[in-house]
Amino acid sequence: MGTETEAAVDTGGVREAAPGAEAGSGRQMELPEDRYAAELAFLAAYDSGPRPPRWRLTPRAVVLFVCGSGGEPLRSPDGEQLVVPAKFVGDRSLVERCVVTLAGERGLLLVGEPGTAKSMLSELLAAAVCGSSTLTVQGTAGTTEDQLRYGWNYAMLLAKGPSRDALVPSPVLTAMTRGAVARVEEVTRMLPEVQDALVSLLSERRMSVPELAGGDGTEGTVHAVPGFTLIATANLRDKGVSEMSAALKRRFNFETVGPIDDLEAETALVRAQATAALERGGAELLVDDTVLEALVTAFRELRTGRSAEGWEIERPSTVMSTAEAVHVATSMGLGAAYLGEGRDVVRTLPGHLLGTVRKDDPADHARLLGYWDGPVRRRAEAGAPLWRTLWELRDELG
Repeated sequence: MGTETEAAVDTGGVREAAPGAEAGSGRQMELPEDRYAAELAFLAAYDSGPRPPRWRLTPRAVVLFVCGSGGEPLRSPDGEQLVVPAKFVGDRSLVERCVVTLAGERGLLLVGEPGTAKSMLSELLAAAVCGSSTLTVQGTAGTTEDQLRYGWNYAMLLAKGPSRDALVPSPVLTAMTRGAVARVEEVTRMLPEVQDALVSLLSERRMSVPELAGGDGTEGTVHAVPGFTLIATANLRDKGVSEMSAALKRRFNFETVGPIDDLEAETALVRAQATAALERGGAELLVDDTVLEALVTAFRELRTGRSAEGWEIERPSTVMSTAEAVHVATSMGLGAAYLGEGRDVVRTLPGHLLGTVRKDDPADHARLLGYWDGPVRRRAEAGAPLWRTLWELRDELG
């Protein structure tokens, strides 16, 4: 998962990220290449070493951009210093493998449970490598081959016939001609014949446009320029419409993005993202750290099927991801900020958890009650004040 950090502030000559700061563009969500523009420019100057064709940053600087500098200030050749914040909470070696894959112009497939920041990681990588994360195709059951290849401006097509001017390139074709990174979200949700359009693109690195073919056929072929590559994502939980073919799988390096291992790191991430979400609306996160830790603990234990003490827990079918924990923390914060009126925010936690758990299977309601009758009750009996309060709120679960 990623953190909500950036916007450099001056602290004694060393710039560091101001948590939750957003560029004032009027957008609900900033593109990473816009939000982190100053940081990307700094890293481009900081590391002038060798870089693959058309890369904005060196591979080492890309890893620094995604994983951060560990709190240490970096110094550019002109003397400017900057602490680079971590934007992805996870295994640094995974990020390094992703960067090496892209440097080799091989397709990268990020797989994992929903809510593990696969899309965010692909955006960050694309922004750092080529300066744009917007050359994206969203995979659905309705995605057509044209959305991966090209279409036509039909008014111009009727007026002048097939021509380069009448061609409407897909994001993938645009990336091929620029030497940039294309992104395909949820590739397994696309139909097999649509997925297969990627096979030749990733192996031959060219796209045929038969309508433009001249006498020798050269006009009807668009070749990828150096630097072009593709990042795709796929959920392990939701297999989607169809499995990928063996031929397509061979064109990708697979990397699995897993949940955050560390409770403290996951709690800090949930706090940072919920804080940033409320700050965008001009509100403050009025949720105590102990409540956030209990929230994250509940999500982690329901996700893994085991408590911190080693007690077995029946896992719900719903994905209890970090992203969902952020949404719950944000909802609790919004309720406290706008509807608080002196009410204890912890009283809203059971209801928000229930709303998350019973999205897929009605039986998950009973599984959440089982969690309350197990770890929550045992911790309450052991004298933990917050867990005693949560146990007293069991009736809120219905």
